[in-house]
Amino acid sequence: MRPRVGFGYDVHRLDEGESFILGGVAIEHDKGPTGHSDADVLLHAICDAMLGAANLGDIGQLFPDNSEEWEGADSQKLLQIVHQKVRDAGYQLGNIDATVCLQQPKLTPYIPEMKKVIADALHASPSVISVKATTTEKLGFIGREEGISANAVVLLQTTC
Repeated sequence: MRPRVGFGYDVHRLDEGESFILGGVAIEHDKGPTGHSDADVLLHAICDAMLGAANLGDIGQLFPDNSEEWEGADSQKLLQIVHQKVRDAGYQLGNIDATVCLQQPKLTPYIPEMKKVIADALHASPSVISVKATTTEKLGFIGREEGISANAVVLLQTTC
């Protein structure tokens, strides 16, 4: 098997009164990410990493932010579509390593559920899904609680 690695990154603005979905999990907070879909930066970064590893373009090409079809979309559904495209291209998931950058709220209590949601969407074991969280020590737009970002690295292996 020839492994392939992909990297994904996503960022969204945080606004008061918006719902906050991260890794497919509802987070309690007075702010939430704003975007064309549900603005789940973690799942978007994972989608981009998977697409990159399989050389299938990027999330913006598959789910354009000017398309009514994807407005308000559940990012778990987007992840499932990406997963199927990756499988159709002859790849299977090796593992995911992802980091969310957010000043507040603290994400540690939510991470086990995020790993389970991601694993379920990908028909994988939670043991191959790593989700971490960090702050920017109050620096920049994330430190000022104006936004959130996520990075993901994915290893794919060929199925043939």
